[in-house]
Amino acid sequence: MPYGHNGSMKVKPGHRDAVVAILLDGVERLRDAGCHLYVVSVSDTDPDTVWVNEVWESAAHHQASLDLPEVKESIGKAMPMLTGEFTGQQLTVVGGLGVPRPT
Repeated sequence: MPYGHNGSMKVKPGHRDAVVAILLDGVERLRDAGCHLYVVSVSDTDPDTVWVNEVWESAAHHQASLDLPEVKESIGKAMPMLTGEFTGQQLTVVGGLGVPRPT
């Protein structure tokens, strides 16, 4: 069953674009790790929040991606620019445009 994760992170003032660049750098590699959808979003009215929406083959695929050296490196680069305020929601994906149909 596909696994979804939606969340937001607060960035230190003036660092949103740098964090977005880190999150989007090399996202193609996530496909090989089992990622079907990875979307980074920002708001025109909230300059200090970044949202990330993901759909993975499974929760195990998502967890394993966090151990990839390039993902760890990206996290290390972004962490100093974050405030530590995160929201997150783990989801079971039941369908939609651009995501695999559950088996």
